[in-house]
Amino acid sequence: MRPPESETDAQRRARLEKEQESKRISDEIDEQIRQEREKLKKYKEDVKLLLLGQAESGKSTLQKQFQLMYNPASLERERLSWRTVVYFNVVRSIRRILDTLEAYDDASDDGSATSGHGDGTDTVTGSPSSAHALQSNYAGSSQSHLPRSDSAPPASESQKQIATLRLRLSPLVLAEAGLGDRLSGGVTVSGSGKGGVFVRNGWQNRTLLGRRQGRASIDSRNTELKGDAAIKDEMVEDVARMLDASKDDIKELWEHPTVRRMISKRKLRLEEWSHFFLNDIMRIAQPGYTPTIDDILHARIQTMGVAEHTFDVDLHGKSVTWHLFDVGGARGQRHSWIPYFDDANAIIFVAPISAFDQYLEEDARTNRIDDSLQLFTQICSNQLLKKVHLVLFLNKTDVLQAKLASGLKVNKYITSFGDRPNEYESVVSYFRAHFLQVHKKNNENKRVLYTHLTNVTDTLATQSIIANVRDSIFRGYLKSAALV
Repeated sequence: MRPPESETDAQRRARLEKEQESKRISDEIDEQIRQEREKLKKYKEDVKLLLLGQAESGKSTLQKQFQLMYNPASLERERLSWRTVVYFNVVRSIRRILDTLEAYDDASDDGSATSGHGDGTDTVTGSPSSAHALQSNYAGSSQSHLPRSDSAPPASESQKQIATLRLRLSPLVLAEAGLGDRLSGGVTVSGSGKGGVFVRNGWQNRTLLGRRQGRASIDSRNTELKGDAAIKDEMVEDVARMLDASKDDIKELWEHPTVRRMISKRKLRLEEWSHFFLNDIMRIAQPGYTPTIDDILHARIQTMGVAEHTFDVDLHGKSVTWHLFDVGGARGQRHSWIPYFDDANAIIFVAPISAFDQYLEEDARTNRIDDSLQLFTQICSNQLLKKVHLVLFLNKTDVLQAKLASGLKVNKYITSFGDRPNEYESVVSYFRAHFLQVHKKNNENKRVLYTHLTNVTDTLATQSIIANVRDSIFRGYLKSAALV
């Protein structure tokens, strides 16, 4: 459109400036569109790997192993943040011990406990040494030489000892709520059972910065905590001082014959991480404690939502960006998985086969093995995932071996196990067959299922498996990209 003949010089300059500004804005928009297209094209070429499975299956520990293998510097930068988690695990374990003792009036000699699956009071016959075998396997440590349960003092004296320890440890137990709030930011999750503590993506930064808000996503290639990230959290420092002052009492409680006897009789059930940390309480409670890699791998905190971790993986001279999605496994969170199904390249489904004697916190009637099988069925039958590379980790084999060695009978909880030998190979074969059958019934595309027996806290073995999984996923990636 031609300018009017009566246009003055001032009007002409204004018009040209306006046209130049419009062109600049248009060029910027075009460049943004081009960059977004390039970014989208690159993202489509990236590998998207989902870690799926129920809560407490070991997904987050597996994610740490990926991080340790492909970007150990990022895990190193997070190291101090895990101190809060370790302290929380220790304090929660102490509280659980004291609560269980209180329920039994601080004595274990009350006859046989009633059988049940929800309250942890079913009795398992076996010698006192069975408890030590179970404890030793859980902890993976040779440092603990605990007294036999038959050395217990008279009940009245034992009760006095425990009452004194409870009083001394009460300030430390009260710190559990503060530690949980620091980790979760005060957020709770519906449909998650007994109101456990869940962390959001980026919790490491928030923990290191005290009450400051952390970032919303984690890029494991570039994560950097700068400047005031070294600010100490006084609440956590207070807990550290209490642990140091209470470490002898904690050790005495943990080694107390009544506690050992209750573990042996399965009146007191603790997670494997409780054994790991309480066995080494003198190291963890010392001033200036910094978590080791082994501590980080054993530390437990439940994930809320979906956390994305990004790694650059080199294979045969080609660098490919991997997006690893660690998802919350509680029933109330599983709906959040679906948006990530559309462009997923691979899934590692983690099933804890040691959980045959455990039931969901969200539903005390549902055995955790049954829940894993139901969840695996949903994954195998989902139409969005029919072409996705599928890997199955039958996890926590070390815990399974410890439970079987302690005399725990699988057929007490899984009646269909029948009269099969209550031995590791037989039990593993039975559970593996059930998962393979689920896959076979939902495999019209003839997809290969890669199955591994795992203990994801074992770094050497797990990283060897990860390398195999990486190669198989990469081959599938190349085929889908029409490069081979």
